[in-house]
Amino acid sequence: MSFFLTGTDTGVGKTFCAIHLLRLGREAGLRCAGMKPICCGDRDDAERLLAASSEGVTIDELNPVWLKTPAAPFAAALIESTSVDVNAILDGFADLTRRFDCVVVEGVGGWLVPIRADYLVSDLACALNLPVVVVAANRLGVLNHTALTVRSIESHGARCAGIVLNDLGVAAGIATTTNGDILRRTVEVPILTQVGEKSAEIPADWRPLYAREPNRTVSVPRTQVY
Repeated sequence: MSFFLTGTDTGVGKTFCAIHLLRLGREAGLRCAGMKPICCGDRDDAERLLAASSEGVTIDELNPVWLKTPAAPFAAALIESTSVDVNAILDGFADLTRRFDCVVVEGVGGWLVPIRADYLVSDLACALNLPVVVVAANRLGVLNHTALTVRSIESHGARCAGIVLNDLGVAAGIATTTNGDILRRTVEVPILTQVGEKSAEIPADWRPLYAREPNRTVSVPRTQVY
């Protein structure tokens, strides 16, 4: 079982959740690799995923596109007078799926962030044909952002496998203590126990993610993206 992680925003803890999923898969005896298709600015997220992955993968395989400008991919590519090579990402993912039991792909920013003028993160996720885990920060406003993201995922024909509310150190209040319950009542997607940057334990309700459907061979479309 492999996954695509998207966020309701940037900086909501996608990398931390990806590391949890990699740990969970490895504890189940699977060979797991993280993948950060696009890095903008530094490569810190990719390096953290590399450290959490099984042996046998390099950072360039894990992160095939590295733009040095700390901006959204399309903006960074324009500044650097280049274009994101989507085919390099698709080829890299196909190679990882041949060599590893599980590939945890961390998107960049949110679901509709542009990679190119005519190609969004949502297009990449659909091309990879993976169940999507939505990562959201447990704070005021998350209900709207999460519902919009889930509806867009479903409208693209993808499956949302779960929602993770991350505890990012926001002071507890009515919103943070009720967000999870409200999402359970209004969104027909599993709401997984929230985690935070200091969380060491993997929540028990994350474990069924690897059992929701049998492992399958992922077929990446070979249509070239120009």
